[in-house]
Amino acid sequence: MSTLNRLVLWNIDQTLVDVGRVTREAYAEAFQRTVGRPLVRLAPTPGRTESEIIFETLAFNDVVTTDDHLPQFVSALTEAFAARRGDLRTHGRVLAGAREAVEALSRVPGLVQSVLTGSVQPNAVLKVTELGLAAHLDLESGGYENGVYSKAALLEVARARAGERHGARYPEAATVYIADSPRDVQAARIAGSPIIAVATGSATEAELRAAGADRVLATLADTDAVVSVAAELTRL
Repeated sequence: MSTLNRLVLWNIDQTLVDVGRVTREAYAEAFQRTVGRPLVRLAPTPGRTESEIIFETLAFNDVVTTDDHLPQFVSALTEAFAARRGDLRTHGRVLAGAREAVEALSRVPGLVQSVLTGSVQPNAVLKVTELGLAAHLDLESGGYENGVYSKAALLEVARARAGERHGARYPEAATVYIADSPRDVQAARIAGSPIIAVATGSATEAELRAAGADRVLATLADTDAVVSVAAELTRL
């Protein structure tokens, strides 16, 4: 890659890491604390923001929501994740090639890496920190669930934050999102940025292509392919 201002935004869950067991346990605890009874059914999580998952989970479990439910649930979920810091290391795993891809991209001149995730910031930071991926990610520039914005809007937030922090412009075409779900593909399309979709979550390669991903990879295991595709998609 030539020296240009480029921004790579990583989805976290099922793109970089698998912490599904800890997530389910944390949601169950947060639901119990918020509602006062056990969780029966957790809403689908791929490509969704925390608030979407929470509201749908409450609906699935026949809870009539009030204005207090979301902040209470988010607070309880944050505390539940913090209490499971050790479990993230024990039961979580970095997906194949993710560490190597992040490290390889960190050596590209003019390229900044951050995250674009549906998780609230404390939980997102815990996931990548406890699994040893934070060193090459500018986590202050990330787009995180805040109860207001969609993932498409959060992509714009992340671009603006990165620009302010690094004194550079990161146009839509110079910002590539790497994620694993059709909903993430849709968010990138709305935001006008290219997306590399990896079939490491619940979606197949065919489903990701049908959703409109610019490039689809089976995994992140081929480091050279990840770097070259990121270069190709952000060539201005």
